[in-house]
Amino acid sequence: MAPPPPAAPPTTNPPPPPNPLHPLSTALLNLSGLGLGYVLLRRWLPAAVCWAATGVLLFVALPADVDGVPGAVVIGYVVFLVIVAVDGARRAVREGAAGYGRRPLRAPLALGLGVVLLAVPAGGAFAYEAAHDEAVEEMLLDRLDSADRIVAGLDGRPFGGATEEQYRRALGIYRGLAEDHGGSRAADRLPDSLDAYYKSVAAPYAAERYCDAVTPLKHLRTVPGTLGAAGKDRLGSLAGWPDDRLATSLYECGAAALGKAEANDPLSELLRTFPESDQAAKVEPALRAAIDTRSAALKGADPCADVVALRALGATADALPGDEVDAGPLRAATDRAVERGVYACGVDEFKDADFAQAAKTLNDFARQYPGNAKRDRAKDIAVRAEIAAERPSAGRGLPPARSSGGGGTVELVVANLGPGDLEVLYTGPTTGTVKLKDCPSCRVYATKSQGDAACRAGVGKYPKTTLRLPAGEYHFLYKRATVRNRADGAKLSTAYRYTDCSFVTRGTAGLGLT
Repeated sequence: MAPPPPAAPPTTNPPPPPNPLHPLSTALLNLSGLGLGYVLLRRWLPAAVCWAATGVLLFVALPADVDGVPGAVVIGYVVFLVIVAVDGARRAVREGAAGYGRRPLRAPLALGLGVVLLAVPAGGAFAYEAAHDEAVEEMLLDRLDSADRIVAGLDGRPFGGATEEQYRRALGIYRGLAEDHGGSRAADRLPDSLDAYYKSVAAPYAAERYCDAVTPLKHLRTVPGTLGAAGKDRLGSLAGWPDDRLATSLYECGAAALGKAEANDPLSELLRTFPESDQAAKVEPALRAAIDTRSAALKGADPCADVVALRALGATADALPGDEVDAGPLRAATDRAVERGVYACGVDEFKDADFAQAAKTLNDFARQYPGNAKRDRAKDIAVRAEIAAERPSAGRGLPPARSSGGGGTVELVVANLGPGDLEVLYTGPTTGTVKLKDCPSCRVYATKSQGDAACRAGVGKYPKTTLRLPAGEYHFLYKRATVRNRADGAKLSTAYRYTDCSFVTRGTAGLGLT
């Protein structure tokens, strides 16, 4: 009997062919950052690593702030996602369908899920970018608000020094917003902030403190250049806003100072900076009106102050730019008024008993204006003022305009019995001076009685002159370079012939009337 045939080996099903969608779907699922590719492969440790990496990223990124996520973190996370995607695909190829378990998710469904889940990081990135942009906007608005608070805090404070530095600090913030963040909401608010800035700086102008307004308004004219091209576009009509206000301030400040300061810089600056302005056209009429007003005031109570003002007005006229103002007629009118005013000032000083100053003023008048009809009168008043400075009783009234006396003429011989030239000033019914030459042979007397004795002995050998004066009360001032001045007085009568001897005693000047 034949042996039975050998048993056939047991039949086994061959492994299913690898599905190319498995590696792709695994990679896409891992690219979401959630590690779902590893979950499908039941590789929990790598999945946990993905969760940890994504958690670290969220910890670093949230909440969104101005600085954003560091670039190194973003690059590292992207590299990590690429690595886990490649690793997931590699594991899926190696493990085949078995890697998905007994009931693997159909490959097309896994692939679709992976594609959908890619929206998670993309959407997260988009949302984060929006949150970051909002954080930047809030930061820029805070920066704008800080500049606005600086400006608001400076209201009412004088412009200059630390205040100007604070204004420039705020201006720097505005410029930075305009140049670096032109599309931001903060930049859109710049016109309102700049409007408030201009009004704050120009507050003295609004308060009509025109001299105080000049410097801040000059600063505002520099703002367009300071802000740069981007900032200048935000100014609009503010760019030329200070010009008319500065012209007004220069005019009003200069007009208020007319006659008070010789160097009237505001008016000169107005004519140089805004020569075609309405304010510039008012300079010459204002100067002429000021000259007329001061000229008319010379008849008032304080002509000396008016003379000072008129001289300042003349200097102002000379200093103005010649192309804009015809200073010649203005200067001529001022000079004529000053000439009248100097005489009036000297007379007023005499009446106020300021005799020394009156003598100086009127003597200067006589020297400076030799052709003036009042020159001789000024010299007479100056003589009486000089005598009254030493002998106040001589200044009880102005000298008579014409010689007056008691009806007769008195002969008075004036002799110099001392060393040095002698000048004798006299005032009474008439006023004048007489000068006698030096007496080289004359000596200094020990006592006044010795000088009187020499005078009585005769004055024929001494320098002398004879005056014929109307009778009346006279005041005399004797001036000799070597000794101090001496003043005296006497009542001259037609019943006598007088000899007035002036001599020098030890320590003083002597004089005698015989």
